[in-house]
Amino acid sequence: MAAPKVRPARIADVPLIHHFLELYATKGNLLPRTMNEIYRHLRDFFVIEVDERVVAIGALEIFTEDLGEVRSLVVAEEYERRGLGRLMVQRIIAEARQLGLRRLMALTYVPAFFHKLGFVTVAMDTLPEKVWNVCVKCYKYNRCDETAVLLNLGRHS
Repeated sequence: MAAPKVRPARIADVPLIHHFLELYATKGNLLPRTMNEIYRHLRDFFVIEVDERVVAIGALEIFTEDLGEVRSLVVAEEYERRGLGRLMVQRIIAEARQLGLRRLMALTYVPAFFHKLGFVTVAMDTLPEKVWNVCVKCYKYNRCDETAVLLNLGRHS
């Protein structure tokens, strides 16, 4: 495997990002997003290329001056367990720090993955910015089966 390259997503990546998200949404691993939503939030997305092929995606959504979220984290099945998810989250953490966010959260079915990166499990009600902006619109709102994890990034000016 050639060295993976993380870069901001481009317009040309949108169909593939949408494909990845649809594929994993049908498995119930994440929420679907429309092509229109991806275009509108394109600047939130990063991709990882291996041999000039996009094999992983992830996004940083910003809720407030304090809180951001790791969203839409997907690694192509044939590239799983090669450290690409870790690489993507590390890139998102770096971006969150550069922007001055103090906290970064994720909703996940694999909290142990995030724990290895310094995140801790928290109660959903400690993240009202997420719950009242996104979760209330989710079809799983009253029966959410994901675990909330949080990374404190520290104070930045």
